[in-house]
Amino acid sequence: MQATVQAAVHAEDGAAVPESQTGTLVIGIGNSLFGDDGAGIHVIETLARQSLPEDVEVIDGGTLSFTLLERVENAARLIVVDAAQLDAEPGTVRVFHDADMDDFLNGSQRPSVHEVNLMDVLVGARLRGRMPKRYSLIGIQPLSLDWSATPTPVVAEAVERAAGIIRNLVEETP
Repeated sequence: MQATVQAAVHAEDGAAVPESQTGTLVIGIGNSLFGDDGAGIHVIETLARQSLPEDVEVIDGGTLSFTLLERVENAARLIVVDAAQLDAEPGTVRVFHDADMDDFLNGSQRPSVHEVNLMDVLVGARLRGRMPKRYSLIGIQPLSLDWSATPTPVVAEAVERAAGIIRNLVEETP
């Protein structure tokens, strides 16, 4: 797997501005010390051991922050994977694309800290006119958020399914 290096030009204010949005950025978010909350990180670890197209960058976003804004803005496609309150059976995996992702994040009755920070990053990209053209959220329903460095067995199975979904998404023709 090889990261794409972005060329940049400078705006009138001297800030670096990417020439174009390219490639796919896959961000896993969560806290891997709280059991199933780290599902997104575990998916990223699984993907990092696999062969993916060269234009795919896979990163551990931890609990997410504005430090990822520029990377999000440089991507033509964004895929985020995280534990999410889906009001479903533990281990359920759901995929939200584009406007459906926006609706899910905006309509969440109990947004996690990750979802709030993710919404902030997406709003920042939109305000700057640099939102990726395509974006998706892969949500995994957690069972336990207790202190543990490993997910529960049901979420560990979901991690594998989510990794497969992401592999299929990144191999799709744009």
